[in-house]
Amino acid sequence: MRKAAAAAVAAAAAVGVALLARRQMREAKRWGRADAVLRGLEERSAAPPARLRQVADAMAVEMHAGLASEGGSKLGMIISYVDSLPSGQEKGLFYALDLGGTNFRVLRVQLGGKEGRVVKQECDEISIPAHLMTGTSQELFDFIAAALAKFVASEGEDFHLLEGRQRELGFTFSFPVKQSSIASGTLIKWTKGFSIDETLLHCCEVR
Repeated sequence: MRKAAAAAVAAAAAVGVALLARRQMREAKRWGRADAVLRGLEERSAAPPARLRQVADAMAVEMHAGLASEGGSKLGMIISYVDSLPSGQEKGLFYALDLGGTNFRVLRVQLGGKEGRVVKQECDEISIPAHLMTGTSQELFDFIAAALAKFVASEGEDFHLLEGRQRELGFTFSFPVKQSSIASGTLIKWTKGFSIDETLLHCCEVR
């Protein structure tokens, strides 16, 4: 009896293994077919390098035309007056402010030059109250200035200025602005839910 029971269990186990193996084979075939379809789509969708170069060249032509004259291109281009990029040698304490939606971000970063890179950084994101998005520019920028001052006041001992240097702030204003220099310009229009009647802005060096 015991031998018969053992044989029955073994047979059942063998059947179970066979069924599992068969199921896995079916699934493998199904996934194999799906993989083949995806690979086919990928191959048909891939743009050849020559076509990508044509697109890049066409965009470059349109960008140059847009920068050369207002309305000279299908692309809306605005001169930024940024004529140099970081070298990686920068050292010291720097602040950044990014205004471009219902939230704005403030960042402080300690740079250590080529060897130290980013020594330490801290960031805070502040929500802009809805009433300030349709109020006056004075109220909006007073709120931003107060939040920035609070953030600067929380500066810890891990951050330090180089001798003879002041805190420097980079301001990202993510709205269409007709710039007259790297630090000044006139707002073209508000976007992203803002609707302030006054036209600004004249940015200046922030210390």
